[in-house]
Amino acid sequence: MIRRPAVAGAFYPGTKASLEKELEQLIPPSPAKKKVLGLISPHAGYIYSGACAGKGFSLVEIPDTVIILGVNHRGYGHPLAVDSNEFWNTPLGDVALDGELRRELLTGSEYFAADSLASQSEHSLEVQVPFIQYLKPTARILPITIASHDLAVLAAAGEEIGHLLKDHPSVMMIASTDMSHYIDAQSAEKKDRQAIARILGLDPRGLFTTVLEQHITMCGVAPTVMLLTAAIEAGATRAEEACYTHSGVTSGDYDQVVGYFSGLVY
Repeated sequence: MIRRPAVAGAFYPGTKASLEKELEQLIPPSPAKKKVLGLISPHAGYIYSGACAGKGFSLVEIPDTVIILGVNHRGYGHPLAVDSNEFWNTPLGDVALDGELRRELLTGSEYFAADSLASQSEHSLEVQVPFIQYLKPTARILPITIASHDLAVLAAAGEEIGHLLKDHPSVMMIASTDMSHYIDAQSAEKKDRQAIARILGLDPRGLFTTVLEQHITMCGVAPTVMLLTAAIEAGATRAEEACYTHSGVTSGDYDQVVGYFSGLVY
């Protein structure tokens, strides 16, 4: 089965030539790429968040397989849905899913299930894929759509991924998230900095609690908690910021912005 693109031509260019040109502009040259356990990357339309995402992607060495942890914005499917397609298609062509890694994750898992419905229209996963294809055309992916906001479930499921990473050093994760939504730019950055401090401190539980208590509208807190938990299980020792910005930089509207963050976990 092949998943066809849901937001090509809307969130990002819909033809191969225009998409390649856009990605070339969004991803700055980087002479020293780093091997990372995880990348946190925004998922709005490229016109708004693509440059911030590109800064993060420019710093990492894309490995053989990338696990993409995305948000379930539409509520379809299993709460922890591992995509069951064989390929995903974008204007850059088909990218294969890592069927063997999927099998290993699903075998004996208490939390994940195979499900292609959850990701069928999900942009948070899809917008990450062209970056991966552009930087490493041979890479495989494993998209996972996350609807659960149960901290205990996210932590336990993250530990399952962390165990998998220990056996597969040529795998990295991406957590797809935007930050504060539709508040003024100054308030957004103040709130987002509280969440970012928890991310940089490798504190998944603190991130979850901070987002909840401070009413931070970070849509991908669940994927980010899962990534941090998995990374810690796999031996992560530090994280660093690659970019923080907001939609007002592009739109000119600083009263109603969406925040964007990109960061690396080692």
